[in-house]
Amino acid sequence: MPPMKGRVAFIFDEVNFDVDQIVGVKNIKITDVAELAQVAMQAYDPDFAKSVRPGDLLVGADNFGYGHPHYPPMKAMRHLGVTGVIAESFSPGYWRGEVSMGFPQVSCPGILGFVQRWDEIEVDWAAGVVRNHTQGTEIPFEPLPQADAEMIEAGGLVPFLKRQAAQQREQKDHAHVPGI
Repeated sequence: MPPMKGRVAFIFDEVNFDVDQIVGVKNIKITDVAELAQVAMQAYDPDFAKSVRPGDLLVGADNFGYGHPHYPPMKAMRHLGVTGVIAESFSPGYWRGEVSMGFPQVSCPGILGFVQRWDEIEVDWAAGVVRNHTQGTEIPFEPLPQADAEMIEAGGLVPFLKRQAAQQREQKDHAHVPGI
C-alpha cells in the first residue's frame, strides 16, 4: 500500500471515544454525507471543516471507536478528506466496520505522546512505522493482518471479495486444459 501522508487534523485523547460524538448523536441518522460533514466536529472545533485538508489523519487514544459501530461519523470524515485513523488501540467492532469500508486504521501504541495537532506525519506501511516529519521522529505500529491490509488496499470488503472471486475464476480458467 502507498504511504499515507498528511497532517494530524485532530487528536481524540479520550479513552473509549465513541465516534458518534463526531457528528453528535442527534445527527447520526442523517444520510446526506455533505450534511453530515457540515455538522462534524462542531463540539470540538467549529472550524474543523475549513481547516482539514485531503490526506489529513485523525489520532485517537485506547479503544477508539468504543460503542455501537455507526458509519455516518467516519463517512463525514472521509468526505472532508481525512484518509485514516491512528490510535493507541481500537474497539473491535469499530475496527472491523471501518476496515470493511476500506478506511485505513493503524494501531500504534504510544501515538498520543508522539504527535501534536497539525504535525506532518506519514504512515509507511512497508517499514511499519509512523514518521513525524515535523519532529523528525518515528514510532513502530502494529502490523495489519494480511486480510485487513488486502481489504483496505482493495477499497473495502465488497471490492476485496470481487477481486478474490476474479482471481479464483482466473485460476480455474488456467487450470482447465481443453481437449482432455
